[in-house]
Amino acid sequence: MEREPVVDVLHGRRVEDPYRRLEDPGDPGTLAWLACQEELWRRHAARLPLREHFLRRLADLASVGMTTPPIWRGGHRFHLSRSPGQEHPVLHRDGSPVLDPMELDHSGLTTLDEWQPSPDGRLLAYQISRRGTEQGELYVLDLETGAVIDGPIGGCRYSPVAWLPGAFHYVRFHDGVYLHRLGTPRQADTPILTRGALSYGLEADAAGRALVISAGTRTGNALWLADLSADPVLRPIQAEACARSAAAVGPDGRLYILTDRDAPRHRICVADPAEPQRWTELVPEDPEATLGSFTLVEGPRLLVSAVRHAVGEIGIHDPRSGKRLGTVPLPGSGTVASLTSRPGGAEAWFTYTDAVTPPVVWRYDARTETAAPWATPPGLRPPPEAVSRRLTYRSADGTTVRMVVVAPPGDGPRPAILTGYGGFGVALTPVYAADSLAWVEAGGLLAVANLRGGGEEGEQWHRDGMLERKQNVFDDYIAAAEHLVATGLTTPDRLAAWGESNGGLLVGAALTQRPDLFAAAVCAAPLLDMARYERTGLGPSWTAEYGTAADPGQLDRLLAYSPYHAVRQGVRYPATLFAVSAADTRVDPMHARKMCAALQWATAGTRPILLRHEPDVGHGARAVSRSIALAADALAFLVEQTGLRL
Repeated sequence: MEREPVVDVLHGRRVEDPYRRLEDPGDPGTLAWLACQEELWRRHAARLPLREHFLRRLADLASVGMTTPPIWRGGHRFHLSRSPGQEHPVLHRDGSPVLDPMELDHSGLTTLDEWQPSPDGRLLAYQISRRGTEQGELYVLDLETGAVIDGPIGGCRYSPVAWLPGAFHYVRFHDGVYLHRLGTPRQADTPILTRGALSYGLEADAAGRALVISAGTRTGNALWLADLSADPVLRPIQAEACARSAAAVGPDGRLYILTDRDAPRHRICVADPAEPQRWTELVPEDPEATLGSFTLVEGPRLLVSAVRHAVGEIGIHDPRSGKRLGTVPLPGSGTVASLTSRPGGAEAWFTYTDAVTPPVVWRYDARTETAAPWATPPGLRPPPEAVSRRLTYRSADGTTVRMVVVAPPGDGPRPAILTGYGGFGVALTPVYAADSLAWVEAGGLLAVANLRGGGEEGEQWHRDGMLERKQNVFDDYIAAAEHLVATGLTTPDRLAAWGESNGGLLVGAALTQRPDLFAAAVCAAPLLDMARYERTGLGPSWTAEYGTAADPGQLDRLLAYSPYHAVRQGVRYPATLFAVSAADTRVDPMHARKMCAALQWATAGTRPILLRHEPDVGHGARAVSRSIALAADALAFLVEQTGLRL
């Protein structure tokens, strides 16, 4: 596509945008350009080495299936399970399937986004979205008859649901919390808390007697408590939005609050629901671990999950004194997630996974203080031979950063993939991924850097990589690449960058700031034009993380690292594969279109700049076969560019 002389003058500053036309997906020029890119990609993909190998191997590695820890309602057990060969997880009650997305849509383009049984386990509120839009519709299923008795209720996006007899609370995306009475039209729903375009949350106790409502942003929120057994008056738990907190009423009747107020790595406080603003610290902040979810079991015991330098653990505490009594035994140094318990029981369930172990559901029994596998993936196989190491290195400002490296046994430089995220307080912890394992099996090295901006080291670690400190994230990533090279684990001509979403921004910044350090890059669903990111997708909700172009000072900081604006003609950029989905409602695919065009115009040499475009999926969940096809293409592309040989 021809460059056009489009210039915005923002706060007196000239900002060039030569590929503005590619923002419009329906523009004839955009459509013609996309058709050319599709042909370019298809011709290149047809000759990629090991593409068919990765398709077969990824299908095999992904066929292990999955099972989630159970949740209990009214004596009924609910969990998700996906058997080998199934495209989507199926929801089960007491071991029998009750909701299969493939039965709703045989094309595989409908996903089950959220679900919540009623307290008696007889009704199910569930949300589905189609063709990747993540624009959910909420329905109610009678699990005794199999009939859909309510819905669709639109405007939901991964909405939590809190049940009442004959009604439930739910969230309208970026609008507020509403009360819906079964059988009534959506227009009759009662607004409970509406404070504009914020992120809202709901947490009800298992019996449906108490409700916690949250409203805020990633950096701070307010909390309210309502007693649903009486007139539901909202009483503040945390009135100000200066900290990030979550709360729930436990089976012992106390209010438990997980908060980063005065504790960047989180602490747990308790309160009497009658006086929810009078907190007493129960579990103090750990100086080296970030506290996460918690649950109560008979004993009584309070189980608290935590991440210690990106490795998961579960602490056992006395719920009255908060004293740490021990830890739940785990099978290795991996990731713990989805901590659940049965009301009135002494058992808890959680998932454990690491780089070579698919998620396995474990059961902890407080009576015997033992943990054992409860449900393994249906197709679980022995893990392949691989060595995992934890490395530390120094970033540009001297900050110590950690990185996990997984590779086959042996020494010497290898083709390598370096990935990271560094945003929104998200922690990258060891998890099983078919694409990662397939790369390591083939002889490659995988490095996962725990960058600032993430949540691996608490809220301050997050804040040190956001807004005016965003460059720290890119410095941490570049320093990780330099460390891999300096220690002889790889070389620049065998090193690839890989990132998705905010991680795609990371890759875009790295390849424009240090193009000499990478041979190739996979940049999936990325943000790349930081002067205009607020105008599309969910961009308006991310200004607390990145800043806004409406402020002159913040615009300068955004443009200082905006990858699209950093492209310079005549630079030998890494070979780059952009992967986008036309139905992405989070990150507009225009970012990748514009950046791809800019790099194709600018780059020196013969390294390819390619766009892989899918018309009918989105940013989030997708059918297994679609995920396999994308991963196989990306890995085969990196094999070609890094010289990996089986």
